[in-house]
Amino acid sequence: MSTSAPPEFRSLLVESVSSFCRLSPAQLDQLERHYGLLRVWNRKLNLTRIVDVREAVELHYGESLFLATCLPPGPLSVADLGSGAGFPGIPLAVARPECMVRLIEARRRKAVFLQEASRGLANVRVLAERAEAVEETFDWVVSRAVKWEDLRQTAMRLAPAAAFLTAEGGIPCPWGARRFVRIVSRGT
Repeated sequence: MSTSAPPEFRSLLVESVSSFCRLSPAQLDQLERHYGLLRVWNRKLNLTRIVDVREAVELHYGESLFLATCLPPGPLSVADLGSGAGFPGIPLAVARPECMVRLIEARRRKAVFLQEASRGLANVRVLAERAEAVEETFDWVVSRAVKWEDLRQTAMRLAPAAAFLTAEGGIPCPWGARRFVRIVSRGT
């Protein structure tokens, strides 16, 4: 079974993120590899409901890369809570190789996918446990598809600041579609 991404993935990705992110050929290769694996593993694990390549580029990769640009510059330790298929953590790790990214996923089968998908990314480690059980601390927590109220206590225990993809206000993603990056810190 082929793990290659469709031929249009790379050009769609470059076009989608060109206003805020420049990716090297090596970074594009890493993201293309991830998408190819995601397509194959999704057939058995139901990692995502999004199967259209254009929609995946925008909603998975574009949003994750945009979130990466919203974090402060320089080396950071980042925890992706409930990483699932690796969003936003894997694109963030690819775009920001100076950051150490921990993909935290409680579901064992998804954690196995994340281990395979992050192979070759020296700045990524997978933690196959519930976020509430993690004792490590980070500079930032990132996440997507969760309500902040559900995430607040755990996120603020793990890091002083969090950025997450949401449909509820914040920094608008460049293509609209009512998606935002919301940034919060302890005390807000």
